[in-house]
Amino acid sequence: MTILTPERVLRLLIEVIFVLLGALVVWLALSGRISVERQKPSWFILSAALILWGLRALYGPNKWWARWENWTRGLSLTLLGVVMLVISRVPFEWIGPLLASAGVLMGLRGIIGTALVFRPR
Repeated sequence: MTILTPERVLRLLIEVIFVLLGALVVWLALSGRISVERQKPSWFILSAALILWGLRALYGPNKWWARWENWTRGLSLTLLGVVMLVISRVPFEWIGPLLASAGVLMGLRGIIGTALVFRPR
């Protein structure tokens, strides 16, 4: 049995928030209730920041026991940034499905992160 330390409880809460946020984005994207200003510079800056943040998490100095958590976090942030960058360049009809895929990415990150929280060290 894994004892949940305060650090693990906080990580678990963060991962559950990612699952819920991903589900919300998928729901909003598929229902057509979300609209983005994809041509604004702020959209490009945010997507570039997410890509850089994800690459930093992938290639930054890691603690050996947190390797999988950092890899999951970095890959999901990088892919989310790439999806956001693609959204700024595709036809309008593709925005909803791409936003839904971004929500799925966030949800998967939360699910994998939750499994990693309960992994024995």
